[in-house]
Amino acid sequence: MTPDLARIDDPTCVAENRLPPHADHRWFASAREAAGGVSSFEQRLSGTWRVQVAENPDAVVPGCEQPGTDRSGWDEIEVPGHLQLQGHHRPQYVNVQYPWDGHETLEPGRAPRRSNPVATYVRTFTLDRPLAPGERVSVVFEGAESAVLVWVNGTWVGYGTDTFTPSEFDVTDALVDGENTLAARVVTWTAGSWIEDQDFFRFSGLFRDVVLRRRPAVHAEDVRVTTRVADGLDRATVRVRVRLTGEGSVTAVLDGVGPLAVHGDGDLVVEVTDPRLWSAEDPYLYDLHLEVRDAAGAVTEHVPLRVGVRRFGIEDGVLRINGRRLVLTGVNRHEFGLRGRVVTREETEADLRFMKRVGINAVRTSHYPNNGFFYDLCDEYGLYVVDEMNLESHAMWDRLLRRGLPPEEALPGDRPEWLPTLLARAAAMLERDKNHPSVVMWSCGNESYGGTDVLAVADWFRSVDDRPVHYEGVHWDPRYPSTTDVVSTMYTPAAEVEAFLADHRDRPVILCEYAHAMGNSFGAVGRYLDLAYRDPLFQGGFIWDLADQALPLTDRHGVPFFGYGGDFGDVPHDADFSGNGLLFADHTPKPFVQEVRYLYQPYRVALVDEGGRPALRVENRHLVTPSSAHACVVTLAREGVVLDEQPLETAVAPGTTGTVPLPLALPDEPGEYTVDASFRLREATRWAPAGHEVAHEQAVVVVPQVTAPERARVTGAAPAPEVVDGIHNVGVHGPGFSALFSRLHGGLLSYRYGPGTATGGGRELVASVPRPSFWHAPTSNERGWGGPAEDGQWLLAGRYPRLVPDVPQPEVVPDEGGVALTFRYLLPTAPTSTCDVTYRVDGTGRVEVTQVVRPGEGLPDMPELGMLLTTDPALHHLRWYGEGPEECYVDRRAGARLDVHTRDVRTALTPYLRPQEAGSRTGVRWAEVTDDAGTGIRLEHVGDPGPTGGMELSVLPWTPDEIESATHPNELPPVHRTVLRPALMRRGVGGDNSWGARTHPEFLLPRGQELTFRFAFRGV
Repeated sequence: MTPDLARIDDPTCVAENRLPPHADHRWFASAREAAGGVSSFEQRLSGTWRVQVAENPDAVVPGCEQPGTDRSGWDEIEVPGHLQLQGHHRPQYVNVQYPWDGHETLEPGRAPRRSNPVATYVRTFTLDRPLAPGERVSVVFEGAESAVLVWVNGTWVGYGTDTFTPSEFDVTDALVDGENTLAARVVTWTAGSWIEDQDFFRFSGLFRDVVLRRRPAVHAEDVRVTTRVADGLDRATVRVRVRLTGEGSVTAVLDGVGPLAVHGDGDLVVEVTDPRLWSAEDPYLYDLHLEVRDAAGAVTEHVPLRVGVRRFGIEDGVLRINGRRLVLTGVNRHEFGLRGRVVTREETEADLRFMKRVGINAVRTSHYPNNGFFYDLCDEYGLYVVDEMNLESHAMWDRLLRRGLPPEEALPGDRPEWLPTLLARAAAMLERDKNHPSVVMWSCGNESYGGTDVLAVADWFRSVDDRPVHYEGVHWDPRYPSTTDVVSTMYTPAAEVEAFLADHRDRPVILCEYAHAMGNSFGAVGRYLDLAYRDPLFQGGFIWDLADQALPLTDRHGVPFFGYGGDFGDVPHDADFSGNGLLFADHTPKPFVQEVRYLYQPYRVALVDEGGRPALRVENRHLVTPSSAHACVVTLAREGVVLDEQPLETAVAPGTTGTVPLPLALPDEPGEYTVDASFRLREATRWAPAGHEVAHEQAVVVVPQVTAPERARVTGAAPAPEVVDGIHNVGVHGPGFSALFSRLHGGLLSYRYGPGTATGGGRELVASVPRPSFWHAPTSNERGWGGPAEDGQWLLAGRYPRLVPDVPQPEVVPDEGGVALTFRYLLPTAPTSTCDVTYRVDGTGRVEVTQVVRPGEGLPDMPELGMLLTTDPALHHLRWYGEGPEECYVDRRAGARLDVHTRDVRTALTPYLRPQEAGSRTGVRWAEVTDDAGTGIRLEHVGDPGPTGGMELSVLPWTPDEIESATHPNELPPVHRTVLRPALMRRGVGGDNSWGARTHPEFLLPRGQELTFRFAFRGV
């Protein structure tokens, strides 16, 4: 038959001639072959194919799939791969919008006709050996977006939908001796695309492997492994059910345990005494070996399986793994890399190693089943997986909300014509992934509202498996609460979760998405973890998400950058909303991974007084791992200089807290000290080398002066500076420095430091008049809640301050050992604000700056309060004593460490997809910005400790205005200056969500009150 492309408009047409789904086990000719990992029953067809791409279904050349077609003019294409990244059509990033929205008017279930690329792939192959008697051959398309039609040697084979699970077809009867021609026609948009509206780039093509599989005459078509662990955890039962084709038998052996016996129902069963239980902390896997024999007793295949013996479920009202309450320190993960959704096993393994290194213990496969090897790796590395089926109809749900439509308008909702495809997708996922111990929950999909269709999926999951079922949509459509076994919401603030739990104690609560990590974000996330360890019913959540979705591009000047929505000529699009990962698009970590690592770490440590002696209180959050499993080292330091370091032996049982004497003496000499406790791997693991730090805590100890030093003692015996009060300028001069304050320009015009300043020499360290700074380049989160419009007055205030008229400027007041010069500004806000900036210069050239701001009544909070100074771009070495080493903000500094850190200013602006406020440091006591020779400028915090124990400091190659004007990092201008922005505080970055959630109030600068900021600088 010749298939009709009209099937793409029919949501009930799920598949034709597709084989039933089955477990993802592999089979080998022998145990020896299995040990080598290469199966003679498999023949991979990945590689170079020929392809012809039509603009839409009507433009497909009839008969082009036939063997005799002249394909000399066809293009070559790599499989796996996306059409759009190999010269055909274009990538398109949309979040909620359907890609065709605004281009065609379509009823739900109808596929676009104008622009809907259809690719006909063709390649030839020859079987690597003749077929044995009774042997069958299938072709498996592991991923075809979004539907595939298949021919072999011109014979129609079948049709399959569902982009993210395999479509497998028996092709035995269509094969010929010698060369065979395989044709696969892949349609970009089908009826099924209406429920594949995930927040991701839209591609099409054969993006996962294509494999030929042989099935011997007697074959284990499906294998199901289940484990049951006794309440006492001292015994377990491993049960194996095998569905055979042909007449034969199966035997099985579990390594270290023994052979499995045939149970009365035909299953193979073995009892395990004192089982080693699988968990994220100890992902132990037993090796199970099945041998399949034909009726004559000859071995037809060997099936190796890895079995994790574990018990997971809702027990006593909470999620438990092997009887212990679990906190999910999770992350969502799109399969995405530099080649889009074409992701290798090696790349996936690198992602998992990263997760384990930073304390992530759970992954949600947002929002579709992943490549099969992902689950193998999660089994081996130890990660809890919420396996999510391929369902999202976000745009239709959005339509309900925007138009106020009734729930009956939802898709799939209560529409019976959509139920077959949902059940097919659920079965394809579950049957493939059922044997993986890492899979602990089945998810019915994402952001598709509610209805009887999704309820039927949940009920089907429960009818065939005992794992809990997850679905967040019940939160929006509560008509069928039994759709989900856990209460699941997205981006709910921690305070609201806690308020909900005060009245709802019937089910565990998780956040399937939280801490939307878009741009410079991830603020105040610690509140969620505090709640998870305070209330047993809140069991954690999944950060959104693992890595930025962005693709490598090169601009017209040959400069590489990462492209997001709209950079490919794609419309509609959702711009940089795809940039919300813990990792950049190249899968290197972002600065706030420093915070993730701390919040997700398995130990909490505090310095306490124990009977008059210092001690460490250690909380062990592991479920099965004692603290003695990790080496602990305690370090005492002062301003980056290690004074003492000692090992500490701990023996705190999992889930308990213990106190251990501090193995070193605290000093009594006045000063500021740090005590660091570091827990490290004693031995190498698959995911990190020996010595890798799994947890870190720091205490700051201040030994005060007996009496406060007088200023005279600070300034020493240096003579007072010379003050030259001129017509337009006031000069302040001393040995090795010269400062010039301009009445015309309203501030410090020049600051020279070094030998020869008295005769015009020395080095100029101020490239422009310092000005008050109340603004920074808006972050993604600030744009999301409309910050630029609300904060605009503070942009004008910092950019266009003017001197108060009719007042002598500056006011010059000599004092003992120095002179103070004050400039008074009016700030163009409505109502007007005022700002005084006083420079006190002493005889050593030290300049102490005091900034006093009086906001106009009713003005919003400032994005920041500080000063902006520019200097020579040759000063690009930053060294500071403060929090770091990565950028940190007032609501994202728990993972930072007080120490002496260094950074090259030229790379200090974090390369978020869209440039924005970034690169600042908190708790800065002092900092030096120098050139290659070590000369430059030193800044010091003065006065009260401030919100973070010091000032905040940004040192970048660009001003906030330049950063804000660039839409990609490659658009930033050539470097002409080094920009210093010491500040009392910057607004916290926030991050509950990126479309309206503001920074928590306690991380904002106070409104409507006088604020003072003091710092000092001098040349070095």
